[in-house]
Amino acid sequence: MQRIHFIAIGGSAMHNLAIALHKKGYEITGSDDEIFEPSRTRLAGYNLLPPEEGWFPERIHNNLNAVLVGMHAKKDNPELLEARKQNLPVFSFPEYLYEHAKNKKRIVIGGSHGKTTTTAMILHVLHTLNIACDFMVGAQLEGFETMVSLSSEADIMVLEGDEYLTSPLDPRPKFHVYKPHTAVITGIAWDHMNVFPTFENYLEQFRLFIRQIDPGGSLFYCREDEHLPQLVKNNRMPARTESYSLPPHFVEDGVTYLKTSSGNYPLKIFGRHNLLNLEAARLVCDDLGISERDFFCSISTFGGASQRLEKVRETEYFVLFKDFAHAPSKVKATLQAVREQYPDRKLVAVFELHTYSSLNKSFLAQYRGTMAEADIAVIFFNPHTLELKRLPALRKSEVKKAFDRGDLQVFTDSDALSRFLKRRDYQNSAVLIMSSGNLGGISIQELFL
Repeated sequence: MQRIHFIAIGGSAMHNLAIALHKKGYEITGSDDEIFEPSRTRLAGYNLLPPEEGWFPERIHNNLNAVLVGMHAKKDNPELLEARKQNLPVFSFPEYLYEHAKNKKRIVIGGSHGKTTTTAMILHVLHTLNIACDFMVGAQLEGFETMVSLSSEADIMVLEGDEYLTSPLDPRPKFHVYKPHTAVITGIAWDHMNVFPTFENYLEQFRLFIRQIDPGGSLFYCREDEHLPQLVKNNRMPARTESYSLPPHFVEDGVTYLKTSSGNYPLKIFGRHNLLNLEAARLVCDDLGISERDFFCSISTFGGASQRLEKVRETEYFVLFKDFAHAPSKVKATLQAVREQYPDRKLVAVFELHTYSSLNKSFLAQYRGTMAEADIAVIFFNPHTLELKRLPALRKSEVKKAFDRGDLQVFTDSDALSRFLKRRDYQNSAVLIMSSGNLGGISIQELFL
């Protein structure tokens, strides 16, 4: 029996991998100094929740087959130090996935935005057509129990290729570890300035990713992106390259239809960015030998990934969405999608500054104009989050200036934000909540009852 110990088991990806390996019959243990929902409840459901929070070097022993370390852990983590002292095999999350998939066909979806949705679309089509695959995706998907699946039967693995760092011991971006046979780059927009301090440094990570594609493989990239065509052109590589753009479509009675040679297909999703993601997914599925007709029939039932333009509530005159958008390009694209879908409704947008980049004064100017489509634009940030990230205090006036919008409403207190939103009349409105945090503990469902 394989015995695996997880250092920082509460992470979004880490706890899903722990559950996936537990279901394979592995003996799983783990530790963490803080575990939030939904990780806590999901781990508890499989009896994998650590009995107490904290780090315990005594849990590291020579009967372990491997130790997995998450990004939340530090280099001087006492359990990590003990594992290295005992010369145990230590893996980061992506390293472990690569070891599992090194003899499989690896499909890696990269990009600053859209990679979760594109990965989810591919998985949905494969699942609908009963094509076996292993996978790792960054959101919970309908019909899938976990965000990670590992098997000995599947001969392909679909991986969401995050550009953030691999582990406290390994400063490589995660998608540099996977060495894809088939790769997608959806677009490039500067993010994660805490580890990529300049745009050129960030861009370099995608150059390196391209060079790691298998010589006989394929790269699909969005030619509508500002940077990708030149980046691909300047990277001499033996892999096949193919660009994609917006597919033919139309909107009728609030439903987006794909126009194809085999007919028009209604979609459950909408928005320019989602249609570009769909086109990337189509190329990958074509590369796998899936016919266009099978792809279109399958994708027409795709309802989206969790917190990616996820519809929370809808009445005849009101619709509420929540979205994980946090980078400038994501905020802008998500707002544009809702505006295009509901052109005659009042658009209310609430965006939480939560990531290191979004709370950094030197990066804030990247958000200029991103909230332009909203009729009512609201920003929320929690000063405590700045303290936890060891960032200097941020003034409301600095946020307003950065977004370049005089009527921008800025809140730092969740109770005040809640009162402001409850006072509004939402007749004939579309409301969009964008956050990678928890909006100061506000319950979105209760707020818009």
